Amino acid sequence: MRFEDALRSVYARIPLGMRLGLAAMEEACARLGHPEQAFPTVHVAGTNGKGSVAAMVEAIAREHGLRTGLFTSPHLARFAERIQIDGQPIGDGALLAVLERAITGGADLSFFETTTLAAFLAFREAKVDIAVVEVGLGGRLDATNVIPSPRAACITRIAFDHMDKLGKSLVEIGREKAGIAKPGLDIVTGPLDPAVREAIRETAGAIGATLTSAEQDPSALAFTKTAKVGLSGAHQLENARVAYLLGRRLGADEDACARGIAGVRWPGRLETIVTHDGAVLLDAAHNPDGVASLVAHVTGLAIPETKLALVFGVLADKEWREMQDALARGFSRRFYVTPATHARSAMPPADLASRHAGSVCPSVPDALREARSAVGPEGLVVIAGSIMLVGEARSLLLGLPRDPPVAM
Repeated sequence: MRFEDALRSVYARIPLGMRLGLAAMEEACARLGHPEQAFPTVHVAGTNGKGSVAAMVEAIAREHGLRTGLFTSPHLARFAERIQIDGQPIGDGALLAVLERAITGGADLSFFETTTLAAFLAFREAKVDIAVVEVGLGGRLDATNVIPSPRAACITRIAFDHMDKLGKSLVEIGREKAGIAKPGLDIVTGPLDPAVREAIRETAGAIGATLTSAEQDPSALAFTKTAKVGLSGAHQLENARVAYLLGRRLGADEDACARGIAGVRWPGRLETIVTHDGAVLLDAAHNPDGVASLVAHVTGLAIPETKLALVFGVLADKEWREMQDALARGFSRRFYVTPATHARSAMPPADLASRHAGSVCPSVPDALREARSAVGPEGLVVIAGSIMLVGEARSLLLGLPRDPPVAM
């Protein structure tokens, strides 16, 4: 099988959607000799911040001298970003080998399940010392939850997202996230509403797990008073506290935690790219909670409104009205709406423009040009609303090759 054919076969499973349930995944893992049991893991759940925490923990583990695997989703540019070994996307040859086995060993799996199975095979083949595994959706019925009891686990901030699958309230969503609990496991938590925390505590406790709050842990609080965080945004201090506690549970000392968190890179999350035309801030804020963090960060930059422009595009299943309302208050004069090229489920730009006065742009390159023209080379262009949009813009700005995006 050629690499292109393998990817095409995996992408053909997208219509199955983000399927919840473990039976098909458990059967496929059994057929392939249980790759999910071949390495210890750190399981990372939550709504916002889980990707950043996963990246931080992986960086800490490498600083501690461990051979690492990292599984995250979705990808920004290349599919291979989802499966990383020792901080680098898996090579095409190794990726092809595990995709072939996942495709044949899990013929009835969805896109995300196949990708997860391929990651487990890759980590077993690479003989990683630790694999940091990010939950795709929810927790209880997510494909990653076939892993045995992890070495460490966390639940980051809980916010509204995927309510059609996870529940209409934060308490319901929190209970689904708490489904990653295993008997005897102590789960590190990020900042949680008291009612949500109690729901998670009850759900985890029924399985035999306990919670430790990174927001109340003295050592984590002391660590972030002096730690340098390699990712921008005040909210990353919350993520750093969670990552620190997870790193200590892997045996990393405080210096290794500090080096990992200072050196971590997580593209597309409050990432500034300076081009010859001017600076661009990319942020894959795709729900109201993420947008609030973005607005707080941009407000703190104290850039004149006339020198700020926003390029915005969002998928139709997101809370786009709340997101757009919050963003429009900070970018009322320079607001450009566009769909990501491959995002067939994107909100039509005309509908976005009708809610707030904005310029409709037919493509991401057009939106970038118009936004830059409006603020000039000294202004800041912000791109947000969808990871698909951010991925396309980042690839354009840096001249990177790109596989078709998938929002799962």
